[in-house]
Amino acid sequence: MAEFRLPANSTVKKGKNFKADAGATNVRKFNIYRWNEDDGENPRLDTYEVDMDKCGPMVLDGLIKIKNEIDPTLTFRRSCREGVCGSCAMNVAGTNTLACTMANEDIKGDINIYPLPHMEVVKDLVTDLTHFYAQYASIKPWMQTVSPTPSGAERLQSPEDRAKLDGLYECVLCACCSTSCPSYWWNSDKYLGPAVLLQAYRWLVDSRDEHTGERLDDLEDPFRLYRCHTIMNCTNTCPKGLNPAKAIAEIKKMMVARQG
Repeated sequence: MAEFRLPANSTVKKGKNFKADAGATNVRKFNIYRWNEDDGENPRLDTYEVDMDKCGPMVLDGLIKIKNEIDPTLTFRRSCREGVCGSCAMNVAGTNTLACTMANEDIKGDINIYPLPHMEVVKDLVTDLTHFYAQYASIKPWMQTVSPTPSGAERLQSPEDRAKLDGLYECVLCACCSTSCPSYWWNSDKYLGPAVLLQAYRWLVDSRDEHTGERLDDLEDPFRLYRCHTIMNCTNTCPKGLNPAKAIAEIKKMMVARQG
């Protein structure tokens, strides 16, 4: 039987253990992935015991407390703390999510935190999103028109047409969905992934945009769109409750309709 192992320098080793202050009674363990290219060491899993009586309710609160009071070398992204910016996307308790919207009390046992999967790690919980954002730019995520701008300087839209954007414009480009998708894991060099395709559909369905044909032409490719196999990981993990799989299916339907 074939046996597969990680390369020796990729094996995650047991790291440091930071004990809670004496007298703490409500303690939880945060097991956090650590890696720093500069030290030449293997990635490790450090354990931090946190006094939850002196910590906010969210996973991000725990991370901030650890960085501020226990270990200032811990590295992660964060900004809004309200689920709006998408900066604190990471894998928490086995699912991709936003640390600022994941409650500690919703996690049973230790709180295990890793960077987004199948992405190049810059340091600790920070992944390199350069390629992801380049793919986003490739769909031209802005309104494209050919008709003259109305005299009122606004392109009006009916309430019915505006409603078609619901469930699309709320995407914060956190990459949780794309990094949960096996097709994106193996084909991210060619496949756009659920986050970018949801954004593409947002402009395809916008009644004010006048480049629908060109946008569909750009997506008509064996890889850019059709690597989606409707596994639904993207929809299941989206911290905003959106449905990228449905958006991709709608794009495929548009592709078929224009052939008819």
